[in-house]
Amino acid sequence: MHVVMVAAENDRLPNCKVGGVADVIRDIPYALATQQVRCSVIVPDYGQYALNRSFVADIAVPFKQHLETATLWRVASDAGVDQYVVSHSLFSQHNGAIYCNDGDQPFATDANKFALFCAAVSELLEHSMIGTVDVLHLHDWHAAVVAVLKAFSPRFVNLKQIKTVYTVHNLALQGIRPFKHDDSSLESWFPTLSYDGSQICDHVHPHCFNPMRAAISLSDKVHLVSPTYCQEVQLSSDHERGFFGGEGLEHDMQAAARAGRLEGILNGCAYNTQPEKANDISLHQYCDLAEQALFVWMANESTLKPAHYIAHQRVIQWRQHCVFRRPLITSVGRLTDQKALLLRQPKDGRLILDHIAALINEYGGVLVILGSGDPHLEFLFTQVMARNENVLYLQGYGQALGDHLYALGDLFLMPSSFEPCGISQMLAMRSGQPCLAHQVGGLKDTIIHDETGFLFGGDNLSQQAELLLERLGQALDVHRDDPQKYLEIKANAGAQRFSWDTIASQYIEKLYE
Repeated sequence: MHVVMVAAENDRLPNCKVGGVADVIRDIPYALATQQVRCSVIVPDYGQYALNRSFVADIAVPFKQHLETATLWRVASDAGVDQYVVSHSLFSQHNGAIYCNDGDQPFATDANKFALFCAAVSELLEHSMIGTVDVLHLHDWHAAVVAVLKAFSPRFVNLKQIKTVYTVHNLALQGIRPFKHDDSSLESWFPTLSYDGSQICDHVHPHCFNPMRAAISLSDKVHLVSPTYCQEVQLSSDHERGFFGGEGLEHDMQAAARAGRLEGILNGCAYNTQPEKANDISLHQYCDLAEQALFVWMANESTLKPAHYIAHQRVIQWRQHCVFRRPLITSVGRLTDQKALLLRQPKDGRLILDHIAALINEYGGVLVILGSGDPHLEFLFTQVMARNENVLYLQGYGQALGDHLYALGDLFLMPSSFEPCGISQMLAMRSGQPCLAHQVGGLKDTIIHDETGFLFGGDNLSQQAELLLERLGQALDVHRDDPQKYLEIKANAGAQRFSWDTIASQYIEKLYE
């Protein structure tokens, strides 16, 4: 069996990762290969690869009333997996950036880029440039246009014979663009395409094309990245009460479920690449690493960011006063409302994050947060750091900073409002750090309350925030008052295994065969 994975990110290649999808595309092909499934992975060439590449073919791609030429390169081939990139100037014109922020034109630049990429992939599959393909596996909205071309374009005969699987990693990003009258629209990209708008339009904006809905409607199998998330997306979202479900596509998910096309399979975690346990690094040494990272970040900015300045002062302060206290509460991840909505909720004139810092302080502990993202959230987290001397917020990311924090901490904080699967909790548990998490999506599927970590729930934002604080207090009580139980939970967390090999078997059985 030959499976082709098509995605926007691939952490097997340098500088080709933004989110968790890159980890999946990095690991699952090799797990499948151990079970005699040949895999090929195709991503755009963003121009940042220092790769040994071998030419495969030029691809003639009809796009926007022109015949564009893209180039297919093989950049690696090992252990039953072939890695490819498709090159075109449209993919690499943003200095290696994978995604662009268009402000008042959401997804416009990226949609143009990924539409051309999908058209090129469709052509190379139609003409068997990488051999016969049995299963085409598309990931998120960036690859969804392949399903549209396969269904509606008469150009593609061979492509229509290939079974198509579609994985939703994040339903919050759907790539919606107009059908027409816009440079970044379906009819601008493919002006002669005859399509069924009822299958691919957005429910809220019916004059717009919704790539994610299209792929859900047109694929043979639809895959959600955890069993609980698979159930959640069949329910309507209610943001006011803090529930994130189908995000307008719940009826499409229900239809797929009724037809037997919907599957929830958890993502895995790589254990054979686990970094050395960081027991030999102290919080004092971590502060030294943080200072080095802050210097690099500051040097890369033309003006000094308040977050970097205050963080540096905090590192100096902790070292001068030997504030290397336990418990150490940690958090690693991109700052988005998905991850931090609860933390910015108001309570008694302060943010919930302030209350978390104060509660940790009552137990003599400190909070270290690593991550960047939404500028407003970065601003709020910087303010919280300025108000609370036991908080260090590092506005950026570094692999070593994250790895050490996973291993160094006593409790990992992950209060996501929704979490399709989540990787940070698996990485923390892999290093033996229990998690405090919201019982949604993959968090609910990977953490057992009071055995491998701590979970909280709640029927609305206010209740969720209150229960987060309550559960944090209980977890800190266990750490302080019942060290034997804490060590058992810590050991149980470290013993959990979400192996890609097991998950690869489920892919084959439930998605491919």
